[in-house]
Amino acid sequence: MIDKLDMFIAVAREEHFGRAAASLGISQPTLSSGIKHLEEQLGVTLILRGSRFGGLTPEGKRALHWAQRIAADTRQLRDEMHGTGADLTGQIRLAVIPSALTWAARLAARMRQKHPNVRFTIMSRTSADILSMMETHQVDASLIYIDNEPLGDVVTQPVYIETPVALTRDDTALATRASMTWADFDGLPMCLLTPDMQNRRIISGHLHNAGVTPDVRLDANSTVVLARMVQETGWVTVLSRDLAEFLSTGNNLRIIPIEPPNDRQSKGPMVGVAAPRRAAQTPALTALMATAAQIAIL
Repeated sequence: MIDKLDMFIAVAREEHFGRAAASLGISQPTLSSGIKHLEEQLGVTLILRGSRFGGLTPEGKRALHWAQRIAADTRQLRDEMHGTGADLTGQIRLAVIPSALTWAARLAARMRQKHPNVRFTIMSRTSADILSMMETHQVDASLIYIDNEPLGDVVTQPVYIETPVALTRDDTALATRASMTWADFDGLPMCLLTPDMQNRRIISGHLHNAGVTPDVRLDANSTVVLARMVQETGWVTVLSRDLAEFLSTGNNLRIIPIEPPNDRQSKGPMVGVAAPRRAAQTPALTALMATAAQIAIL
């Protein structure tokens, strides 16, 4: 029955039978047959369908919540049956805010040094998407801002305080500066992450408090696009220091520290690992939290 629940969850997630089948690596007839058998077992219609997906029935919406919980608990049970230490196995699905991607790679690499049989899937998402994915058990944990906006019922492990810096091309007038304030962004052409990103909301808050209406000429959901755009145009962007150092290495880009507005706001947002609160975590997730604590720079 678990495989049929996975099929049902995939259809609800993709809202398309073909994409759901592809995501599971099965044929569409196999998927349709599995959904039909599940409906027969439960005695209800779960999905409205004609020539295409038509949404979930009221019974399907209630069943989806239980299906997600059962699938997550089954996965946890499977992981619990495996060993610890070098023998620890399993997969960790980690959703990450774009500004923390370098730290996600560092976290996965450090953990695999001790637990080489644990596999990772790392996905870049907005904070809102990450919270939804944790709630619906699509991911096991996240690397996210943990003290800026409500997270819900989760456990957290702080990792680092994010320090914003300006990034511009090394031949611009701005590149000659040793540092700058948020007020200095007034009138500068900028490119930033899209407004749905929490990082963008944090930056916009700093600029607003400094009385600056930013001249944002490009929005992107990729920090790689932002760095490349700065390199091509000579504009300026704002990134976390760790990410800016990685993206500027070997390129004609200059990092400029941004002076904090005042002592009260000198601390940046805290980024850490968050996971849904459970009565017992899987060994792999317990090891992930321990690794996060080991690499933490607070």
